[in-house]
Order: sequence, then C-alpha cells, then structure tokens
Amino acid sequence: MFLRLAQQHRQFVQDLVMNLQALAIVLERRGYPASCYTCGDQMNSASFMVSLADNHLIRFLVSDYGITWTEMRDDRELMKLEGAEAVTQLQELANIIKHPIQTSTGHKTLAKR
Repeated sequence: MFLRLAQQHRQFVQDLVMNLQALAIVLERRGYPASCYTCGDQMNSASFMVSLADNHLIRFLVSDYGITWTEMRDDRELMKLEGAEAVTQLQELANIIKHPIQTSTGHKTLAKR
C-alpha cells in the first residue's frame, strides 16, 4: 500500500510540475514576467514565479517534500500557504488567467488582490 501511495505522490508532483511549466508559458505570452525552473529531468521539483504587477510577486514551490505558495508585495510576505491550500490558490490564479477582468478602459487584466 505505501509503495503505491509513494508512486501516486510522485505522479502528482510530476503532473503539477508540467502544469506549472504550461502556466508560465501562458503568462509570458500574456505579458507577465513568469518562469518555471525544474531540477534535472525527473520533474520531481519546480520553482514557479510570476510578477503580476509592480512589486507583486507570486512564488510557488513544489517537491517531494512539500508544496508552498508565497505571495509578496513590496518585498513583504502577504500570504504563505502549504499543501492543498497552495494548490487551490494556484487554481485561482489559473482561473483568473482563463477569464481576465475587463477594465473600464476596455483592457483585459488580471484581478487585483
């Protein structure tokens, strides 16, 4: 049973890393500075970062040891989440990317937090 759970966890981390890479590409294409770095070809860890606005940074780290979401503004940590809460917050970011908010000037933008 434990070996099966370990394998499922490794697969989950690999899937998450692939999705982070795709999200970074989409964000870059939409004009947001974003990156996703992985270590080695095993895809068992990644560091994802995106700048949503001046001095507003999101950092998402995933590895076999854990998952964290950190949101910073003006070099101050606003929020730090771990595990399922971090993944949920990542989904909210992805949803915002899918459905940008229309501004009064007619431009599409990400939601302000």
